[in-house]
Amino acid sequence: MKKHILPAIKLTALFIVLLAIVYPISIWAIAQLSPNQGKGDLIQHKNKTYYENIGQSFTSDKYFWSRPSAVDYNAAGSAGSNKGPSNEEYLKQVQARIDTFLMKNPEIRKSDIPADLVTASGSGLDPNFSVQAAKIQVKRIAKIRNIDEAKINNLIVQNTEKPLIGLFGPEKINVLKLNIALDQLSGK
Repeated sequence: MKKHILPAIKLTALFIVLLAIVYPISIWAIAQLSPNQGKGDLIQHKNKTYYENIGQSFTSDKYFWSRPSAVDYNAAGSAGSNKGPSNEEYLKQVQARIDTFLMKNPEIRKSDIPADLVTASGSGLDPNFSVQAAKIQVKRIAKIRNIDEAKINNLIVQNTEKPLIGLFGPEKINVLKLNIALDQLSGK
């Protein structure tokens, strides 16, 4: 047993140096070469700074509503709700979201509401939603902003991100970018 202790201590010390010092410093150094020095993708809009890849809360009727967040859009506490699909509290939350959506969008049927408009993502910070989640909100936004629906649909097409190399993942839309484009369209 004694002959194994010294190699175990040496191996532990080696991995502490590699994983607690060398690896973090090398990742930090690589991040410094990126456009924002590892600070994420930032967007400036109306004298505010937003992180492009972190979900933002949009609940005003004049905007596309964002995907719900299980962590109230707090990036420090990224997590899902950990509630299963049969959990009563979770089902009440989803039903409340559906009821609110139907109240603000009376021409929509419950069965047409995409799941990503009433359920939070696994991280609770998903900045994207589906194309269907955008299209189902067009009538409400067009009416409130007094903009032609075709112009808003065109914004949706312009802001749709295709799957990675055409294969991986669904089409998606960054809600923040879409709402900024909507503000710019309204400002014209």
